[in-house]
Amino acid sequence: MSEPLKGNVLLVDDDPAVAKVLGALLAQAGLTTHAARDGAEALALLARKPIDVVVSDVRMPGMDGMQLLAEVARGWPDVPVVLLTAHGTVPLAVEAMKAGAADFMLKPFDREEILFTIRKALLRTQGDAPEPLRAPSPFIGRSRAMADVQAMLAKAATGTATVLLRGESGTGKELAAKAVHDGSPRHSGPFVKLHCAALPDTLLESELFGYEKGAFTGAATRKPGRVELAHGGTLFLDEVGDIPLSVQVKLLRVIQERELERLGGTQTVKVDVRFVAATHQPLEELVKAGRFREDLFYRLNVVPVELPPLRARPEDIEPLARHFLEVHAKTNGRPPFTLTDDGLAVLQAQPWPGNVRQLQNFLERLVVLSDGQVLTGAEVTRELARQPGLSPTPAPTLPAAPEVTSAPGAQAAGTDAVPTLESQRKGMERQALVDALKRAHDNRTMAARLLGISRRTLYNKLEEHGLL
Repeated sequence: MSEPLKGNVLLVDDDPAVAKVLGALLAQAGLTTHAARDGAEALALLARKPIDVVVSDVRMPGMDGMQLLAEVARGWPDVPVVLLTAHGTVPLAVEAMKAGAADFMLKPFDREEILFTIRKALLRTQGDAPEPLRAPSPFIGRSRAMADVQAMLAKAATGTATVLLRGESGTGKELAAKAVHDGSPRHSGPFVKLHCAALPDTLLESELFGYEKGAFTGAATRKPGRVELAHGGTLFLDEVGDIPLSVQVKLLRVIQERELERLGGTQTVKVDVRFVAATHQPLEELVKAGRFREDLFYRLNVVPVELPPLRARPEDIEPLARHFLEVHAKTNGRPPFTLTDDGLAVLQAQPWPGNVRQLQNFLERLVVLSDGQVLTGAEVTRELARQPGLSPTPAPTLPAAPEVTSAPGAQAAGTDAVPTLESQRKGMERQALVDALKRAHDNRTMAARLLGISRRTLYNKLEEHGLL
């Protein structure tokens, strides 16, 4: 006997009898169900509740199932949609699957079939235990936010859809792109990188698509571009927001048609490439400003993954710091370093606007310039003060036994008055949740995106801090 199902299923059907029967069936299997009579009501429920799977009728007044599928894919891309219809045809089923439906079933439905379909859909969304990548994960940390990112990357890796990695500079977008490649069926193929912001417009075009002999002055031989070099593997386009509009048109054609023409050439070259793009820029704003093509944005934004900044996951600073100290000690021929508790507290108190990359570079300087092998809070603070552009943030004061005590009661009162690092972290976390909800106008899906966490993690945090 299979184990009970767990999860929240949204049933969308204008026939209340169908929703009632299906709801009772799913409730017997252990699922929690919510019902909506039309697409608009379904979208409102999605904005308020943590839904794992949507099961929708195709034919409904107003917004039909296919339109609802498109809205869910746009607003909640990690929520699978199963479509039901009493008027099934092969073309309709094909259209639904192409549009991104998780499955397509006919009424009247078989009990075992519908349970099997929903169980399969739940496996796509429930990431309480992150799915392992084929290759060992390149990320170091123990935060829930990074566990969610790794789970999303593992799911994305198994398919062929284009992945868009978003996040501030230094958050590890290239590592994430390599993780997608290494965990995919293409892992034995090439992983080709191109930093789009590092090249002028004319050179970027030739680097992407290649050129024929004589295409321009200095083109003495034919040269394949990065797209061709990535044939059978993955092409990582870093800082894709910096691609000029003239090149965006050609890139769109390659992504859509999987074919290109080299500069100066007339022959069409077929390519088999999976695209992973990254940006720290808000592409939606670039689209509104006319600096980025809307159709290209939607082609790239099939599987968006947000990498959280380091300040949003301070619990990862300790494992990252110890790892970088060990690595840089070996590469610089130094004995192992010891990071004291107060030294770690100073590191954890910094905002690290340059994220993991900035932390790594700082620790390498610390290894090179340090006289001893024990890194205290004073040494870390001193080195921070020496670095241009860095203003050391004082670490929270930890209780210490004073040298002179006037009265036991006064000493205890002084100790009690000092907030612990954990209490301050929780306070900052609660404030971050409140701020995100305010910015998102209480749209919890949007708040989760702003915080770089999954909807499930957001609801857990809201419950933990009494904000539900």
